[in-house]
Amino acid sequence: MARSEATPSPRRQELLEAAYAHALRSGLADLSLRPLAAEINSSPRVLLYLFGSKDGLVRALLARARADELAALRRLAAARDPAAGLGPVARELWRWLSEDAHRGLLTLWVESYARSLVEPDGPWAGFASDTVEDWLTLLAASQRPEVRDTEAGLARRTLVLATLRGALLDLLATGDLERTSAAVHALLAEGE
Repeated sequence: MARSEATPSPRRQELLEAAYAHALRSGLADLSLRPLAAEINSSPRVLLYLFGSKDGLVRALLARARADELAALRRLAAARDPAAGLGPVARELWRWLSEDAHRGLLTLWVESYARSLVEPDGPWAGFASDTVEDWLTLLAASQRPEVRDTEAGLARRTLVLATLRGALLDLLATGDLERTSAAVHALLAEGE
C-alpha cells in the first residue's frame, strides 16, 4: 500500500529530490524504476511504496518541476514594476529561459509538455494545458489593469507566450541564442 501524498515523509521528499535531479539530467522518457532506484540509493519497492506506482512518481516529478519553474518565473515577474507593462517582464523571462543553467528544467518541461499531448490519459495528463494557464496568469499580472481584462490583453499575453515557447524550442534545438533572442526582442518591440 502506498503512503498518502498528503502526509509526505522526509524519505519521500529526499527521494523525490534525488529523482528530480536525475530527471533534470536524463529526462523522463526512458525512466525505469530499477536503474533510478540504484542511482538514488533506494529500491524499486521503496519507490512504489512512497509514490504508489511509476506513474505516481512521474506525476510527483512533474509537480516538482512545475513548482520549480513557477517559483523562478514569479520571482522574475515580482522584481519588475507592474506599471512598466508586459514587455519588460517578457524580456526578463526570455533572459531566464535562455540561460544555460536552466536547460535541464526546460528540456524536461518540453518533454513533459509533448507527452501530455500524445498521452492525455497518462501521468502527463493536463500538464500542457496547466502550464499554459500558469504562464497566462503570470503574464496577466504583468499587464496594466486597463489592458489585463480585455480581449486585446489576452491576445497579447497569448502572443508573448507563443513567442517565448517557440523561441525556447528553437534555442533548445539549435543553440542559436543570438538569433532567437533577436527574434524575441523584435516581436516584443512591436507591441510597445
